[in-house]
Amino acid sequence: MHRLLRPVTLANVCSRWLHLVTGGMFAVLCMFVFPMPAAHGQIVLLHAALVSAPLLVLLGLVPVVRRAEGMQAQLMLIAGRPSPQRDARRARITTAPAASVADVWRTVCWLVLRVQLGTLTLSASGWLPILTVRLARRDDGYALLAPLPLLGLAAVAVGAGELIAAAARWLLAPSTVERIAALEERTERLVEHNRLARELHDSIGHALTVVVVQAGAARAAGSAEFTEQALTAIEETGRHALEELERVLEVLREGSPPPQERPALTDTARLLDAARGSGAEVTAEVTGPLDTLAGPVSREGYRIVQESLTNVLRHAGPVPVTVRIAVHDDVVELDIRNQLGATSPVSGAGRGLRGIRERASLLGGHAETGPHAGSWRVHVRLPTAIR
Repeated sequence: MHRLLRPVTLANVCSRWLHLVTGGMFAVLCMFVFPMPAAHGQIVLLHAALVSAPLLVLLGLVPVVRRAEGMQAQLMLIAGRPSPQRDARRARITTAPAASVADVWRTVCWLVLRVQLGTLTLSASGWLPILTVRLARRDDGYALLAPLPLLGLAAVAVGAGELIAAAARWLLAPSTVERIAALEERTERLVEHNRLARELHDSIGHALTVVVVQAGAARAAGSAEFTEQALTAIEETGRHALEELERVLEVLREGSPPPQERPALTDTARLLDAARGSGAEVTAEVTGPLDTLAGPVSREGYRIVQESLTNVLRHAGPVPVTVRIAVHDDVVELDIRNQLGATSPVSGAGRGLRGIRERASLLGGHAETGPHAGSWRVHVRLPTAIR
């Protein structure tokens, strides 16, 4: 019982009553437009409610009416302070215009029900208080019944409000097309957040690894010149990491589409210089036009090389590394090899390696990671264009 009465708050009852009375006022306007010969007030209201039905059918055929009714229903039928539960209930009522015949007819049914139920509520709101006053003025025992009409009005307000709210969740519910579109939007948002998480792991993880390795090498070298070079490299790496972090946080805060000025394979020299500054002997070989690659392929390829070099510095230390990037007609090939260190991830189950395989798979490519001929090898083949 508590769960059933929990939504019945004073704010909800008042806003729902106002929503119903506003609909009943449409019938009152029809009463003046299509007057009826002298009759009892309740009969006039009933006549107005019936006369308004054809006008409501014509009004419901306008697609934008569904949007307006949905917005009113969200604001007035589900009142109160914002909360996840209230937002979830509001999401069950659409604010989109009618996009199909089914949407149009559900809007027509909603308008007719709202006005008819609103007419009943408006009539009760005017008649029952008058009845209370008349009973209170009597000198006999009927005066004791004066509170009953007010209790009846409260029951009408609560019951009619619950009924119209339930009808809104059915007649103004998002259509199948709208639900699919919302689901696709949510899926795209989750995929984008997953991609941003991988980028944060790759860029920030790479930067921290380079900083740690360079700081340790500078302390062990005992050379002022080498320390100066290491500090310069640490400063540059930290600056790039902060730029990456700020870009990702801006996307997460504002929900805006990610900017396209992200590092690509044409910026690989920056990664190689950072690895060399950490003490690794990096040999690079680049063949083919990198600038002709599709944007997503070039950007994901950069992240793959970045994660591979990060793993080298993290697990093997400053060892010789060979980086080969070859662009063919329809395939770009990435091959990163290094000597096996004492802590090399020979299982190939690390999060970074899994991210490399995920990136390659999403682009329609293939990635192999693991020991190969006495060295650790990351071999990736990606299509040069997205089809």
